[in-house]
Amino acid sequence: MKNNPFSNISFWLMISLTLGLAPFFPEPHIWGKLKWIAGGAVGMAPMDWFDTLLHGLPWVGLMVAVVMNATRKQAVKQ
Repeated sequence: MKNNPFSNISFWLMISLTLGLAPFFPEPHIWGKLKWIAGGAVGMAPMDWFDTLLHGLPWVGLMVAVVMNATRKQAVKQ
């Protein structure tokens, strides 16, 4: 389990807070993309979807790492 890339939550947190939110001003980029998608994604080009994927992947990795570590700790308890 040592070579599992999702075993280090702090790595995924750092990547999410830097690359996942960049650029930070006037609002985090991923937040703007999510608002755009929630508003119907009118006018989104394929590049915008790819950009959303790239900025969203660190957040998905963080969620996977949290879930995997939580389930692993549950399995060890039992």
